Amino acid sequence: MAATLTARGNPLAAPAEQRRALADPAVPNFADRLKAAGLPPVTAVRVDILQVNVGRVCNQTCRHCHVDAGPDRREAMARDTVGHCLRVLREFDVPTLDITGGAPELNPHFRELVRGARALGRRVIDRCNLTVLEIPAQADLAEFLAAQRVEIVASLPSFEADRTDAQRGDGVFERSLRGLRRLNALGYGRPDSGLILNLVYNPAGAFLPPAQGELEIQFKRELRERWAVEFNRLFALANLPIGRFLEFLLATGNYEGYMERLANAFNPAAVPGLMCRTLLSVGWDGTLYDCDFNQMLDWPLVEGVPPHLRDFNPARLAGRRVAVGNHCFGCAAGNGSSCGGSLT
Repeated sequence: MAATLTARGNPLAAPAEQRRALADPAVPNFADRLKAAGLPPVTAVRVDILQVNVGRVCNQTCRHCHVDAGPDRREAMARDTVGHCLRVLREFDVPTLDITGGAPELNPHFRELVRGARALGRRVIDRCNLTVLEIPAQADLAEFLAAQRVEIVASLPSFEADRTDAQRGDGVFERSLRGLRRLNALGYGRPDSGLILNLVYNPAGAFLPPAQGELEIQFKRELRERWAVEFNRLFALANLPIGRFLEFLLATGNYEGYMERLANAFNPAAVPGLMCRTLLSVGWDGTLYDCDFNQMLDWPLVEGVPPHLRDFNPARLAGRRVAVGNHCFGCAAGNGSSCGGSLT
């Protein structure tokens, strides 16, 4: 298993160093491209989704990870911040709680957060890496998620073992298959069960994902016929040039070419649906961001709006100007890319 940028002392472990690379004048400028397309600055309209990153601890160290998560990371949301999350869900009309990490299930307060949100009637999404289901201390995790009716969004970049393992680590494909079959046995991904299991595809290299609809058909056929696995939807996401994927781009000489590729695929029609317009990202310490990518770049909300979850105020957060950078090309390229898949 590869080490994180942080464990290796790589300069890119510092968000400021990543922001410096993204501000390189040799790469296209996202704000300029918005103006050239006649589009106004990106603004938030409301908070439909509270996306909570409960920490950067993970049992995997995937090559493309924008979080730089791994077993050596120690950042984890404390119980009082979990309490702030539940208070916001109790006091305000935020329909969806989207829990991410790292491996979010490894946060000791994960289940308290899930139970509390579900008791409030909120839709809860768990961004699961599947292999966490095999950790002995998480032996009952799959059953817990099913009992709480939690939607699962699971990463699986390929239906081929070698491609998945090359991106996510040796043996991850086989362990992921076992996790998927176990979830299927509980009803996840099965018709009429109401237990939603969606998969996420992201490219293994410096290229954009293919059309989501066609890829979903291929994944469903291959996973069913070859591995007896069922799922609901496939989300095809572009990799954003952040974290370890940025390291890969720079180390392989693909950075400028990839940024050009994203910029050339800029799709003005995707901008109105950008997830930052209806999503609010919460860091492990309660700091607020426009999205999980801005969080990893330590790029805060604009001045004048509540910077921390304890001061959550939807009226003041709606209409805020979103902080954009050149990494935003990743969400506006091609068919668009969001945590829920293609935008157009």
